[in-house]
Amino acid sequence: MKRFSTVLPTIPLMRMATLLLLLSFFNCKTPQPAASIQVSTAPFLWENANIYFLLTDRFYNGDRKNDRNFGRNAPTAPLRGFMGGDLKGITKKLEEGYFDQLGITAIWFTPVVEQIHGFVDEGTGATYGFHGYWTKDWTRLDPNFGTENDLAELVEKAHKRGIRVVLDVVINHTGPVTEKDPVWPNWVRTGPPCTYTGYKSTIECTLVENLPDIKTERNDPVELPPFLVEKWKREGRYEKEVAELDAFFKRTGYPRAPRFYIIKWLTDYIRKFGVDAYRCDTAKHIEESVWAELRKEADLAFADWKRTNPDKVLDRNDFFMFGEVYNYNISAGRLYDFGDRQVDFYNYGFNSLINFELKNDAQNPSYEALFSKYSNLLHNQLRNQSVVNYLTSHDDGSPYDKERKKPFEAGTKLLLCPGSSQVYYGDETNRTLIVPGTQGDATLRSFMNWEELATNAWRGGHKTQDVLAHWQKLGRFRREHPAVGAGVHTMLSEKPYLFKRMYVSDLFWDTVVVGLDWAPGKKEVPMHATFADGTVLTDYYSGQQVTVKDGRAVLDTPFEIVLLGK
Repeated sequence: MKRFSTVLPTIPLMRMATLLLLLSFFNCKTPQPAASIQVSTAPFLWENANIYFLLTDRFYNGDRKNDRNFGRNAPTAPLRGFMGGDLKGITKKLEEGYFDQLGITAIWFTPVVEQIHGFVDEGTGATYGFHGYWTKDWTRLDPNFGTENDLAELVEKAHKRGIRVVLDVVINHTGPVTEKDPVWPNWVRTGPPCTYTGYKSTIECTLVENLPDIKTERNDPVELPPFLVEKWKREGRYEKEVAELDAFFKRTGYPRAPRFYIIKWLTDYIRKFGVDAYRCDTAKHIEESVWAELRKEADLAFADWKRTNPDKVLDRNDFFMFGEVYNYNISAGRLYDFGDRQVDFYNYGFNSLINFELKNDAQNPSYEALFSKYSNLLHNQLRNQSVVNYLTSHDDGSPYDKERKKPFEAGTKLLLCPGSSQVYYGDETNRTLIVPGTQGDATLRSFMNWEELATNAWRGGHKTQDVLAHWQKLGRFRREHPAVGAGVHTMLSEKPYLFKRMYVSDLFWDTVVVGLDWAPGKKEVPMHATFADGTVLTDYYSGQQVTVKDGRAVLDTPFEIVLLGK
């Protein structure tokens, strides 16, 4: 462990000895990566995670042989069909070091289970389940996305780089009913549509027309859908799947209700591949108790995987779950208000919730207003919990900077904000969020702009490679310093703006000093007793090293940002 502040809190001798022993144990549990891989030496905290969120089909095509399956050949509406991205594509970018350079510590990709084979007619063309949220079979990966071997390779290579893998899971609904995809009899309701006038009208309803809603409230047994039985028999795995289900229900004593089948199928991916976390889709549309049931089985599966793969265990972190409670805001603290009922989702298995408020808070030009607000909330109302902050996403039509005119400011506010950060693919390369001819959220889901990055194209008055370099510096700073997202924020000076973050736990502590909007050239940064004279610091933005002298760090850089840490 190397991230120690020079100015330390007072620690009794016996506690210090225990601390050193624990630190030694912590380091011993971390598997050694290959010599060519640059892995952070800072401890991983989900509260400080830098999560890269991508649409599997829209990121990178690593295997062109799997681009067409199940006769999905109908003409599609703009950006409504499969475009070739897959698990092998994510792995290729892992191997190239793309995520390392960006300071990413977790990768969340859209669901990769088998999608409906048919399409929904949008009037201007077909829409296929390229996004992964239209499940046909939870027990199999969709060949458009890859194979189980591809997923195993992705998890293994991510872990070697100290990067966690987040599986996107859906329990709320199946895929739409089409000519090729029948309804799940007795498992779902096909109406009424949600009206959001209270708790029940948000849960026992369909999100949109023709999106069958799983009856997650029922406890009476249901049989497997006939089409799924026939499918498994054609694929030669019916007996295996049924035997596994029998063993699961015998072990748990759960009734054969729809939600428990799905919980079994989802937790299989943890037990088999060692994925580290779930992002839970449409979390507020399911009884909160279901998430607690999923969490219980996920914890057991993660423990089983660790027990059978001791040489692959990254650390002592537990399984992690964060939820998409749509329109949850950090200002609400622990509660989400349905109108007629308030629910604390943190009490039902969630470590964190996606925060829908940052995109609005970031409009305030004051960095201090933003950072102090989030630090105060996270260390008081949300103490021991966290939020996942974002500025753009796959289904938010009102992002922070839709025209991509403020990519530098966006990166600074997202990656330096207390809480964990979610980088949506292309945030770091200024990928367009406005595609003419598209409808709805399709405009947010263009293919990753690798060609623009290679040619250093302009957008919004900025060069793509310059934008990427900014996000990379901030991301690596966050990765190396848990205090950035998990520490307590303190402003040191208003003009020029200077603040510190400090994180202290029983196992480690970390301190950073950050200056924003400083003039290019020589900078005298007062330490305010944060780092003692003689301490050697690195400016993670310029790459310069500086020794604290007379209570100051003196640098000469062409940048307006200073990111100081040991």
